[in-house]
Amino acid sequence: MKFCVLIPTYNNDATLCNVINQILSLSLPIIVVNDGSTDDTLSRISTFVNNNEIHLVSYPKNRGKGHALCRGFKCAQHLGYQYAITLDADGQHLPKDIPTLMQALPNQPNMSNRHGAMIVGCRDLYADGMPRKNTFANRFSNFWFTIQTGRILSDTQSGFRIYDLNHLPSLLLITHRYESELELLVFSAWRGVQLVPVPVNVYYPPAEERVSHFRPGIDFFRISVLNTILCFLSVCYGYPRMGLRWLINKTSTL
Repeated sequence: MKFCVLIPTYNNDATLCNVINQILSLSLPIIVVNDGSTDDTLSRISTFVNNNEIHLVSYPKNRGKGHALCRGFKCAQHLGYQYAITLDADGQHLPKDIPTLMQALPNQPNMSNRHGAMIVGCRDLYADGMPRKNTFANRFSNFWFTIQTGRILSDTQSGFRIYDLNHLPSLLLITHRYESELELLVFSAWRGVQLVPVPVNVYYPPAEERVSHFRPGIDFFRISVLNTILCFLSVCYGYPRMGLRWLINKTSTL
């Protein structure tokens, strides 16, 4: 199985190099997607680029995390990787948890995972230091995810995941920013991708050191609009597709 680590980044020059070094210690190839950073990101990682330690995808204008992930997925597919491990560049996800996520991948093909699997690193939403706005947004997202897919997942906002690049949903996403990760999760569930939650640790630096691009007002509004669209699509597309797949599986079993 061929793994790569995909890091979308926007103005994380203070933490990105440390994250890269920790991943390099695991001997995993890295793809960094520079989503139009305006800080010193490119100069900070130039040594890694010059030494061919990372593969860099970069463009001048900020397009959002969803767009950065899609660019990274396409790059990983072009390079021949089978799985992309995504984590954030702000240092909150701990690269030492990557082997735990990798071990959670189903090893044997069967009826439950023939559509591929996605490993989701689930944080403790009530851990010390977890911002209240994040906890509320996540619980809100978890609730609507269950309505839209019939599945229960404790952390639908986690960016620490392993994607099966051979079973990705369409990358023609409705959204291109923070909420795209929820969209990828919902469409994967509708496609029959097995979702495997794995508890992970998380580090929350002091408030004055955090670099967050989450905007409570506008981002919560965008998530609400997306959930409205997904609820409509779940009735017209998601549940009928899941029902048809269940019927086919039962027929095959009989």
